Amino acid sequence: MARGVALLAAVPFYLLHRVESLVLGRERSFMGLSQLLALVPGIYGVWLRAAFYRLALRSCPQSCAIEFMTTFVTPEAVLGRNVYIGSHCNIGLADIGDDCLIGSHVLVTSGRNVHHFDDVETPIRLQGGERETTRIGRDCWIGNGAVVMADVGEGCVVAAGGVVVSPLPPYSVAAGVPARVIRKRGEPRDEGGTP
Repeated sequence: MARGVALLAAVPFYLLHRVESLVLGRERSFMGLSQLLALVPGIYGVWLRAAFYRLALRSCPQSCAIEFMTTFVTPEAVLGRNVYIGSHCNIGLADIGDDCLIGSHVLVTSGRNVHHFDDVETPIRLQGGERETTRIGRDCWIGNGAVVMADVGEGCVVAAGGVVVSPLPPYSVAAGVPARVIRKRGEPRDEGGTP
């Protein structure tokens, strides 16, 4: 019942988004409402965000939870079933699989080449870039403060603070800057404290 009420509460925001899109453009309108709804605290905010994103994202099942101060860059993002995204995250053009856990303060960028910068004579803001979908496979855990710039295979764990700049094969446990595979899930841990 609470989720139904949240959906009703989200409809005016979605209608505002549709109207604003005519003037501001779809992505600019979406980002503004994503930032506004990120400010709603507590469980009511979680329900309201899930309801709005269910209407506005390419895919966001009712079972998703998006915490306080988390924003999305584009309505083209895709969330699978039972995705949890912690507080203070920023999600770009991403496809996040079922049953993923995304910690707090995680950045999922729209690929590695969002901004070109090779021409030293031209300001970086004028050099353009390429947005690519960053894919996170099902059943992954992305630790707090991680930055994901490349695909993460199914069943992976990215340690807190890890920076993923190259694709990770399925069932990898990766850590560091840049993130490197330190073992596979299911393998025994070493005695030195490897996660």
